[in-house]
Amino acid sequence: MSTVVRRRPSDLPLELSSFVGRRREVDEVRRLLSTSRLVTLTGPGGVGKTRLALEVSRAVHRAFPDGVVLVELDQLRDAELVANAVAVAVGMRESGGTSLEMLIHYLASRRLLLVLDNSEHLVDAVAELSGALLPSCPELRILATSREWLGIVGEAVMPVPPLTLPDPERPVTEQELSRSEAVTLFAERAASVRLGFTVNATNGGAVAEICQRLDGLPLAIELAAARVRALSEKDILARLLDQPQSVTAQSLTAGRRHLPARQQTLRSCIEWSHGLCSDRERLLWARLSVFAGGFELDSAEDVCSGDGLAVEDVLSTVASLLDKSILVAEQHGDVMRYRMLETIREFGVERLEHTGEYAGLLRAHRDFHLGLIERANGDWVSSRQVEWFARLDREHANVQAAVDYCLKEPGELDAAFRMLAGLFHFYWWGRGWAREGRLWLARALDRPSPPSAIRAQALLTDGSLASADGQFDVSLQRLADARAIDDVVADPTITAFACWVEGSVDLYSGDLPAAIAAFERGIAVLPPGVDVPRRLDLMLSYSSAVGLAGDVAKATACHQEWLRITEPAGECFHRSYALWSIGLFAMAQGDHDRAAELYRESIRLRRDIRDLTGIGWSVESLSWVEAALGHLAPAATLLGAADRIWEIMGRPLRTYQHLYPYHEETERAARERLGAEGFEEAFGRGRAMDVDEAIAFSLNEEPPTVPPVAPPSVLTRREREIAGLIAEGLTSREIADRLVISVRTAETHTEHILAKLGFKSRVQVATWMSQQQP
Repeated sequence: MSTVVRRRPSDLPLELSSFVGRRREVDEVRRLLSTSRLVTLTGPGGVGKTRLALEVSRAVHRAFPDGVVLVELDQLRDAELVANAVAVAVGMRESGGTSLEMLIHYLASRRLLLVLDNSEHLVDAVAELSGALLPSCPELRILATSREWLGIVGEAVMPVPPLTLPDPERPVTEQELSRSEAVTLFAERAASVRLGFTVNATNGGAVAEICQRLDGLPLAIELAAARVRALSEKDILARLLDQPQSVTAQSLTAGRRHLPARQQTLRSCIEWSHGLCSDRERLLWARLSVFAGGFELDSAEDVCSGDGLAVEDVLSTVASLLDKSILVAEQHGDVMRYRMLETIREFGVERLEHTGEYAGLLRAHRDFHLGLIERANGDWVSSRQVEWFARLDREHANVQAAVDYCLKEPGELDAAFRMLAGLFHFYWWGRGWAREGRLWLARALDRPSPPSAIRAQALLTDGSLASADGQFDVSLQRLADARAIDDVVADPTITAFACWVEGSVDLYSGDLPAAIAAFERGIAVLPPGVDVPRRLDLMLSYSSAVGLAGDVAKATACHQEWLRITEPAGECFHRSYALWSIGLFAMAQGDHDRAAELYRESIRLRRDIRDLTGIGWSVESLSWVEAALGHLAPAATLLGAADRIWEIMGRPLRTYQHLYPYHEETERAARERLGAEGFEEAFGRGRAMDVDEAIAFSLNEEPPTVPPVAPPSVLTRREREIAGLIAEGLTSREIADRLVISVRTAETHTEHILAKLGFKSRVQVATWMSQQQP
């Protein structure tokens, strides 16, 4: 997961379909944001709140030099993690301190737009967070979407209306149809599934009535338009007008007659779309609703197959649901993920509850993600480690949902312990999500359970995270509780883990002899080949301690054993720490050139897995040897870059007393040589860097290039065609004549092009087109 604040419209999610209409609404939201620091877009599900918020974000991004940041709250179910989710989205990584306080400090001086999408199920938590941030962060603006407003002082609320419809009192002419946003949306979505589809005099009346029947709700219109692959427009209208309500549909909608009319319309359209699906499609639709934040094909096959759905039929059924706009596909690198819009997912959950499958699907979902974590740990010492980091990053929301299930379901506490302990390297340490980990661990450990090895693992996981935050008293209490269990279960993996936690507290306190003794006991008790990641943890800390103590023989032996395990396998995480640790040893021996080379090599490995904790240490340590080599200006810049990373992490550097004196000496030498003004200037250059820029500076590389404001793929095929005609110098009338469309349609497309590219004039469009590859 990237730590770079989203600064450009191209960093917001790339929409795979065009944005239709809403010009008045975009202008109104922009006006509200200029006068109010909190704007909430309200309306029923499916009315287009998210798409409007994203379009506004692209339109106003230049007014926010520190970024436009989207937080997708539909993937979150836990109110206590709202501040944490925002912290991660803006580029922070939280530690064991108070996340809200750190977030306020981080945002206090930034001019930033925070988009809190789908807030309705967390409305109290979102309101509380907004009420805390806005008074202390004067340049912050918040744009929220929710089915209900937040209800705090200073909030500007804008109900999002449906798309405009043809006037039922006027003749259905091409001009009247082209003025309707709802008809335009239907036409564009239908054309994407039926080649050559247009709205004309023959079908215009039916299309207009479909849109009116659906109250201009975008999601309902998209669901209906997806059916033109198999049905004519008149067939679609007839089925909407004469929709038989089955016993199942009646039971599902019982008690919902109190819903507002438009919400009932959307509900009816979803039920209608559901009724047109095959039995297999309906079955998979319901079962897929158990996923949070998306899923991949292997997870769908594992969790959803069986009892009427063969595993070999899952792929074709997913493809069918994509065709029907029930699912949305999103590509992540070379991996395809799928997701449901929240309104459609909610319907699927109701179906599962009605059929009695929900409890079993939740368990299957948990089992799959627990298995994923355990396979990732079993594959730790391998070249696939980078892939596992990326996969578990993508599954963060699903993992949260699985842990939540374990904590709510009786008898599942051990599974929660297994997941939380198993995520130590992948999430809590490697990604810096320590506060989230400690929150889950506290909830699990507060529940009574008999002594077991897995409970001891969870205790020690929390103890290790507490020690990294300088909370040594908490760490030592968790250590004592775990050792009490170990006295009963006598498990060498627990004993070794306990020695590592004990030694870490000693190491961070600056007591090298005590730390060395604890690490040696841990290494000795762990049998060869058992719990290799923990052995590597012990060896990492041990090599750091003996290296700083100047024990050449032990440091050398440890490094050789470490590299023997990690290098042939292509493992990155621990190998990067090995290189960094050898760098500490070289630095302590006065070989600063060698130390700098090792630190840079560790940065290259850490860049691949985005280990922010490790990147912070390597950049920080590189500043120390640069200062020792007399390169004080680069050293100060590196100190600034590292300081920015520690701020992102929310991790106090002073905790690490075995290393903090190097930081103090580097800052003292740089201030003395550069002077106060020179130091602050160099330090400030580093502070202004994002993580990728800091990595490039550390490695003496050119800074990463900024991609174009809008890549060609932002525009639809029709929009690119019209952009090309604009580049030829054609007017809207000439474009309309060339493409046999109305002038208004040509003007609407031009407005979309300008908004997507962030341009103000047709001349800018022409210039941009001339710069694109043919």
